[in-house]
Amino acid sequence: MTRVLFLCTGNSCRSQMAEGCLKLLRPNDFKAYSAGIEAHGLNHYAVQVMAEAGVDISQQLSQTIDQLPESQFEYVITVCDHANKVCPMLPARTKLIHHSFEDPPKLAAKTSNQEEALNCYRKVCDEIKQFIKKIDMILT
Repeated sequence: MTRVLFLCTGNSCRSQMAEGCLKLLRPNDFKAYSAGIEAHGLNHYAVQVMAEAGVDISQQLSQTIDQLPESQFEYVITVCDHANKVCPMLPARTKLIHHSFEDPPKLAAKTSNQEEALNCYRKVCDEIKQFIKKIDMILT
């Protein structure tokens, strides 16, 4: 089974969403993980939006790469520019892929109500789902 790590700055939204999507859509092909350069805690809006999309991430943990139970990955996918810049050294056989998604909390900070804020998370959730659906092409 191919091990994939989604890496972002705080492991609170984007990497968590990607991990949840891959686990749901391709459970027999991939073992998905997520981590951050730091651990900021699981974002409750991300949990809510993913539940709306049929993906339960409520039991996932916000963790750093050093806290992962697994340390060897075939692929590490950075989902934000900061994580891509400061990605730790990886074994030579690990393939690093970068695909930046907008930061939902930053987008939501510019909104005037909760529904508009949630729509920012929904937009990023949809983009991540589309990315995961094309994962075979991305990992080649």
